[in-house]
Amino acid sequence: MAYRRRDDSSAVTRPARRRKPLARRVIDKRPRWSGNTWTLVFILCLLSLGVYILSPTGSTALSRETTNMGMRLGLDLQGGVHLLYQADLTNITDPEGIMEGTKDVIEKRVDVLGVSEPVIQVQGDDRILVQLAGLTNITEAIDLIGQTALLEFRKQDADGNWVPATGTYEGEELALTSRYFQENTWVDLDQLTNKPLLKFRFDHTGSILSEQITTELIGKPLGIFLGNEPLLGEDGEPIAPVVRDVIKDQGVIEGLSLKEAQQLSNLLNAGRIPVELAPIFQKTVTATLGKDFVDQAVKAGLIALIIVMLFMVLYYRLPGVVSSLALLTYVVFVLAIFKLIPVTLTLAGLAGFILSLGMAVDANVLIFERMKEELRGGRTVRAAAETGFNRAWVAIRDSNISTIIICGVLFWFGSSIVDSPTVKGFAVTLFFGVMLSMFSAIVVTRTFLRIATGRWAARRPTWFGARPKDV
Repeated sequence: MAYRRRDDSSAVTRPARRRKPLARRVIDKRPRWSGNTWTLVFILCLLSLGVYILSPTGSTALSRETTNMGMRLGLDLQGGVHLLYQADLTNITDPEGIMEGTKDVIEKRVDVLGVSEPVIQVQGDDRILVQLAGLTNITEAIDLIGQTALLEFRKQDADGNWVPATGTYEGEELALTSRYFQENTWVDLDQLTNKPLLKFRFDHTGSILSEQITTELIGKPLGIFLGNEPLLGEDGEPIAPVVRDVIKDQGVIEGLSLKEAQQLSNLLNAGRIPVELAPIFQKTVTATLGKDFVDQAVKAGLIALIIVMLFMVLYYRLPGVVSSLALLTYVVFVLAIFKLIPVTLTLAGLAGFILSLGMAVDANVLIFERMKEELRGGRTVRAAAETGFNRAWVAIRDSNISTIIICGVLFWFGSSIVDSPTVKGFAVTLFFGVMLSMFSAIVVTRTFLRIATGRWAARRPTWFGARPKDV
């Protein structure tokens, strides 16, 4: 049998087999999103934690003084106390340094009140503005801020009048006051009576004066005055203990209630206001926008959120549903962060949050539009989803980084140039919103979309906004 060369001209030509596009074959052979389950579990854990933080139970556990919806509100939304002081700078050689020192002392005293985001500013050459959000007792605020916090030790003269207890130091007669305390007073409990004791230590000058005065007054009372008024004990009577021993380095004040002892200790440790302050304007500020505005703003926000979600679902279909779920997750994350830090919400802060909400949706729009382009190019649903995310990420990253830089500039401007809590509040809320919007778009939306592009949906590109003629 001989072998002959086949005549190709007479051979039956078979139609060429259509090869599957390389990109499609590579994508389709990828693993079935094995790591997606753990990412979803992580997101759900974070979501559960966020819901817990926003719940009343979470508020109690955090021990925060919260208001509407468990959030702290600023002076413009919540109201509070507005005070304006004028300092007596007579015979002051360094007025700028004195005013900054006075501001620092007031800040330490306001910390005792537990007021969130207080506004304390030096205005002009001799005025200090104090705004305390949420505080309605203006008398308490004035007493705490304006007190001299200078304890004076006095003795009785021959006529029974209280006069300053004085001693001699380096040839100069000086009155014994808390000016000579070291700034480390503390409150302790008497081991026998379990009553509070305010303990203090004298510096070198105070030790010498105290030794001279208590040596002279053994068996006699030594009155303690706060300014020009006697310091009253828990029973309402002036505190004037009888001197039993010579007091040199340290001493105690007993008779105060625990709350009074702690407050006085905080005031003494905060320091003494170096100049005389006179209140020239004071009022209790009602919320400029009020509770009604907050309620209406919440309703308006919910309506806007529903409209945005409805648009995303109608226009992008299944990705729109995914985007809506991711947007709800984003809102929970942001509010939980605001409450956890906590961030005091003002009108400017709400504006920053709403702006970041729009930016979160904008990132999803970029991703989904890119995904539709990939579907029109013939890719499978899964390949289009992955490529859409990868190629949209560059634009999302660059736009968000530029916004973060602007937030940093605004915060620096509001803290160093104009000292404006409004500007700082806007910058802080916008920064956290932008950071979480990137996480929501790239992690949350991507995870949800990977689940949505499972086998049951992979053959339905129309569910992802692609028309039949596109695919």
